[in-house]
Amino acid sequence: MPPWGRGLSVLRVRENFTARAARWSATHRKVAVLGWLAFVVVAFMIGSAAGMVSLKAGEGENGQSRLADQTMAKQFPRERAGEEVLIEDRAGGRLGSDYRAAVADLVAGLARAPSVTVIKSPLAPDNAGQVSANGRAALLTFQLAGDPTTAADRVAPALAVTAAVQRSHPGLFIGEFGDGSVNKAVNARINQDFRKAEMTSVPVTLVILVLAFGALVAAGVPLLLGLTSVAAALGLTSLFSHLLHVDQSISSVILLIGLAVGVDYSLFYLRREREERARGYSPAEALQRAAATSGRAILISGFIVMIAMTGMFLMGSQVFSSFGVGTVLVVAIALLGSLTVLPAVLSKLGDGVDRGRVPFLGRRTADGQSRFWGRIVTTVLRRPLLWGAGSAALLVALAIPAFSLHTVNSGAQGLPHDLTVMQVYDRIQKAFPGGAGPAVVMISGRDVTTPTVAAGIAELKRAALATGEMHQPITADISASHQAARVEIPLAGKGTDAVSNRALERLRSAVIPATIGKVPGVTVRTTGWTAQSMDFNNSMKSHAPLVFAWVLGLAFLLLLVTFRSIVIPLKAIVLNLLSVGAAYGILVLIFQQGHLQSLLGFSSIGGVTDWLPLFLFVILFGLSMDYHVLILSRVKEAHDGGMPTEDAVAHGIKATASVVTSAAIVMVAVFAIFATLAMIDFKMMGIGLAVAVLLDASIVRAILLPSVMKLLGDWNWYLPRWLQWLPEFRIEAPAARPDPHAAARVRRPRRRVHVHR
Repeated sequence: MPPWGRGLSVLRVRENFTARAARWSATHRKVAVLGWLAFVVVAFMIGSAAGMVSLKAGEGENGQSRLADQTMAKQFPRERAGEEVLIEDRAGGRLGSDYRAAVADLVAGLARAPSVTVIKSPLAPDNAGQVSANGRAALLTFQLAGDPTTAADRVAPALAVTAAVQRSHPGLFIGEFGDGSVNKAVNARINQDFRKAEMTSVPVTLVILVLAFGALVAAGVPLLLGLTSVAAALGLTSLFSHLLHVDQSISSVILLIGLAVGVDYSLFYLRREREERARGYSPAEALQRAAATSGRAILISGFIVMIAMTGMFLMGSQVFSSFGVGTVLVVAIALLGSLTVLPAVLSKLGDGVDRGRVPFLGRRTADGQSRFWGRIVTTVLRRPLLWGAGSAALLVALAIPAFSLHTVNSGAQGLPHDLTVMQVYDRIQKAFPGGAGPAVVMISGRDVTTPTVAAGIAELKRAALATGEMHQPITADISASHQAARVEIPLAGKGTDAVSNRALERLRSAVIPATIGKVPGVTVRTTGWTAQSMDFNNSMKSHAPLVFAWVLGLAFLLLLVTFRSIVIPLKAIVLNLLSVGAAYGILVLIFQQGHLQSLLGFSSIGGVTDWLPLFLFVILFGLSMDYHVLILSRVKEAHDGGMPTEDAVAHGIKATASVVTSAAIVMVAVFAIFATLAMIDFKMMGIGLAVAVLLDASIVRAILLPSVMKLLGDWNWYLPRWLQWLPEFRIEAPAARPDPHAAARVRRPRRRVHVHR
């Protein structure tokens, strides 16, 4: 029997789960393909019919602000969404008779508008605080009846009244800002941006895949798996949202992660199948070997990614829990598709996967190694200490700014300031500091209209103004049940900066306890942008150790069992933390310290949006493990086949460098598209993910990993005696040498294969 025949016999004896799954799919192609399509279509259609349920009031918050928001939603069910109309003299003078006429027109028009209620005119004696101290600006306030989460759907008539009064009084500036008007404008911009991102990401991904494979058919397979996985995940997430309400950004997160892992898994699988085919194996044999090797690596990688994503359930926030549902679902679906429908499609296509070949693209050696990365790895392995120390020093230097990381709720500061509604916000902040995003003090009790409670509220107002850190207009509302009062107190600062945080701390720790907090029988809690940001930050800090321990601990155990080495999982964790730390540092440099503002088109909000650091950690840890498992699986395959560690490291990294690079370029391109969006939260997420993946796929995997493995030598495979009981879990089938003349006998359409002996 020739050598390649002996190799195949070994493979059949040790046929693993993924090889059996591929064999079944290839044998039952029609069932596998039609079953997958039916699953995707049914999941998407049922999910679309059911609709996606977004988070309700208070569900996305933490701590005291969450309780306050829940009380507010219960006690003020139809008066939750607030709106303000700013009136200013365009010439900068004091308001005169034209201002009074404009206010009268506004009150009359808004009184006729549907959904408008509780109109408070700055001309009323009780509302003197709604006129600025210099007499040059005034605020008219009102509320929108109905569910506050859908206020954007009912604000249009009020906006039309404001616009009509503005046209009638050109000497004044009249603009509206509030929950409904902001959401309406921002939702329109987000939808516009997402359409742009979706329309751009698919063709960009296809172009990169064409460059990677050199053939249109081969490039289309990963893209189709990614898109169908996203469609199915969106449908199932919509169903789950009726049990666990989800954040409105979940669709974007699913698109990002689904496209990334779907393309990754297909790339790994397809590239290995083509590599085995180029070595001289028949299409069926090449598919089986790819399934037994890269298929197994994909299975392990998928589980590690899902483990990382489950860390979001431990963050103490329903926003992250919803992200966890969507990301775990899309990874599981992409993993299922890569092990079932992908082998069926490749079995049907056979050598036809190379159809639509683009001239001069996709030429590689028969062992799948990239000449470019081969030269780099060879250079690194010659002087591993120099290259390893240099790359580690670079990553540490990039990570140093992360020690000054400050998280903030981007709030209104993070919204695009070219929107008209945000220009109104800036004017309100200037004329009434803190008035656009005040602290909200929720007072609940058996009856808040009693003289004792009323006196406590009055004392609260006086004490707040006396601090100099809180300003007019301070407003108060009583619920219809008389069981709750809502007091809105503008804070100094921009809403989520250090000035506002100090003012909130003083309100919570000194002003409230000394006034309304002393009244027996009432409960007092505060919410608002500043309070929500502070409570969210405190929750993230308290839950971060648990999230890190969960993700790192489970990943360590899975890698320990997979590779039967205690060094490999420790090394993987350290390298991943280095890339995550570098990403944090770059986010601080750009968004917190304000570098590259003009180039990237944003204004610094003095920190990194509060939900991003932990989200970035779990996403990057999961995605970088894709690369790590793929590379180490090839190294272990070669080492188990008898290669010395140094040779196995060189072989494994050279054989996987091109596919890792292709997968990383796809991710970087998709993430970079999100960095072009107007919302600063998405800009941070896009840049953070793109930079981290780029660093991980280049510096970490191509330089730091091989240099460290070369320096460790056989210590890479060290397993203490007390862990020798761990089962032998080969991630790759034993390497087999094919017939050196087989490639010449295999008919390949329009391609010359060079086999290296």
